[in-house]
Amino acid sequence: MRAIVLVFSLSLSIVTLSACSTVKPQQRAILADPTMQFEAEPEEGAVRQHALDNREGSMGGAGVAGGGCGCN
Repeated sequence: MRAIVLVFSLSLSIVTLSACSTVKPQQRAILADPTMQFEAEPEEGAVRQHALDNREGSMGGAGVAGGGCGCN
């Protein structure tokens, strides 16, 4: 039983410590690049959101006011 607990705790510590990482100052510029963002092409996301708003007949939650008729 003690060996199982030891193996489990070692496995857990290895998994949690492997996620730790130090970013060097010269690597921060690469990580701050706009292509590293989740939405690299905001125009494409805006077009997709507009089509979804028109299809669903509602708009909201994105910080814009207006109806879902597509006439604006």
